[in-house]
Amino acid sequence: MAGESLFTIEPEYLASEESDDRKFHHRRRHRGVIVLLLIGSLLSLYGIQIANLQLIRGEINLDRAENNRLRLLPVPAQRGEIFDRRERRLASSRLARSVYLWPREKSPEAWQETAEKLSQIVDIPAEEILQTLEEQGYNSRLSVRIKPDITPGMFIAIAENSADFKGVEIRGESQRYYPENKLAAHVLGYIGAASLEELEAHPEYPMGMLTGQMGVERIANKQLDGVWGNRLIEVNAKGEEIQELGIQSPRMGESVQLTLDLKLQKTAETALGNRRGAVVALDVKTGAILAIASHPTFDPNWFADGVTEAEWRRVQGGNPLLNRALQGYPPGSTFKIVTAIAAIESGKYSPNSTVATSAAITIGGISFHEHNDKGYGTIGFRDALAFSSNTFFYQVGMNAGAHQISKWGKELGIGGSIDLDVLGLDGANHGQIPTPEQKKELYDLPWYTGDTVTMAIGQGLVLATPLELATMVGTVVNGGYRVQPHLFASQTNTPETQPTKTAISPQALNVVRQGLIDVVKKGTGRGLNDGSIPLTGGKTGTVEVPGQPNNSMYVGFGPADKPEIAIAVLVEGGGYGSVAAAPVAKAVFQAYFQ
Repeated sequence: MAGESLFTIEPEYLASEESDDRKFHHRRRHRGVIVLLLIGSLLSLYGIQIANLQLIRGEINLDRAENNRLRLLPVPAQRGEIFDRRERRLASSRLARSVYLWPREKSPEAWQETAEKLSQIVDIPAEEILQTLEEQGYNSRLSVRIKPDITPGMFIAIAENSADFKGVEIRGESQRYYPENKLAAHVLGYIGAASLEELEAHPEYPMGMLTGQMGVERIANKQLDGVWGNRLIEVNAKGEEIQELGIQSPRMGESVQLTLDLKLQKTAETALGNRRGAVVALDVKTGAILAIASHPTFDPNWFADGVTEAEWRRVQGGNPLLNRALQGYPPGSTFKIVTAIAAIESGKYSPNSTVATSAAITIGGISFHEHNDKGYGTIGFRDALAFSSNTFFYQVGMNAGAHQISKWGKELGIGGSIDLDVLGLDGANHGQIPTPEQKKELYDLPWYTGDTVTMAIGQGLVLATPLELATMVGTVVNGGYRVQPHLFASQTNTPETQPTKTAISPQALNVVRQGLIDVVKKGTGRGLNDGSIPLTGGKTGTVEVPGQPNNSMYVGFGPADKPEIAIAVLVEGGGYGSVAAAPVAKAVFQAYFQ
């Protein structure tokens, strides 16, 4: 039919085509919404993170970035040196490498992983490393030292694994060094990290400041420590130094010189050996201490490296930090020097008086025995000292009385007349020579005649330190001047160490001095009269210690005609004074006279 189409489109087909179109556009809109949602979510996450970084953690991250770029490093000052009287070195410093951590470089979680790896190299438990970081604070701007004086092997291992050790720094520094190791340890002392109290008292101290903790290191710390400096450096993101921006140089500490004689100190410690005891040698004119030894002892270098808790417990075995030269012991027969002076100065005896001795004397039903089974006959002070007659001194001691013995013992340097603050050493004590009143006050007990008898021979309640006994001998042989023991050469012949003139008469001093020379010539100290040294004087002591072997003691001076040096020796559990202690004194005399 003209005007009509050849094809006819059915209505159903047209409806289907419109439906497909709608579905296609709907799917496109759905996908678009999803894409927009995803983009919006990502932008929201970025926005939250930016807000977190800039608003919440902005200050922390800025500080961390700055810390990654610039660091202020403390530069330890080299500690002053310590010399003996002849300028021989006793304490110095040497170059060492130490491991430091920068707490802010990592999160606590990351530090835990680093500590595990680092502990295997530096031989420190990871828990200890983390504890150090926690004590310093993970946000601290300052570095903290965890391992001083690392070995070359440790240095290489850390350097080879530097990628794993961000925030770990190896720093060269000056370390305290004691070239003679244990020698004179109780005098020199040791150094350690400043305590919180010290840091609060000294705001100028940087963290990690090392200060003297004992002995001369503590006493002269202000002179020795110097002034720390600083380095301002630029580092990269790995913590590696790029350049130095500025430096404030440290100032080395001042050196100090002691009165000790290195040779005599070595001799005293070698002669004492591994036995518990002490040796003191001092100048009878000035009170300068030439040697002061105590055993057991320790090595100050242990502390320079840093002591772990386990090492500290090991160090404490046997109490090696105790200076036995400054502790009170029953002086035994060496105290008969005091009793002789007291008897003469009491006015009841003259230097020429004689007393009948016997095998024993009985007081209140108790027998007090002589050394032998018959006594020494009628003798004077010189022979009584030479042969150490107990019954002689029992009698003159009782007649003089406890108050006289106490009085003249203090005049000679025992029981509080030495100024221990001038000496300055740690743990120093005075001896004691108690009177009846003091016994009542101290022990709430009455005084018995037997107390005076035992006091007269240096037993019972009497205590004297080796330092006091050396002072006692010096006072007898220098003309009656009680010297003030001291350790610093700068103190010698100054007002604070000026010898004190005692009230002891020249006649009493002379007879006692001659008696001490007779001890060596013909008495209990004959072992020192073999011609190997000039003639000396001295007094042996064999001290009873309940439940233990007798202590061995010896005091002496030399040369006999013009005394220069006084010595006191204690050997715990050594037995007879002539057997254990006197040979130690002889060795010191030999070193001195040579």
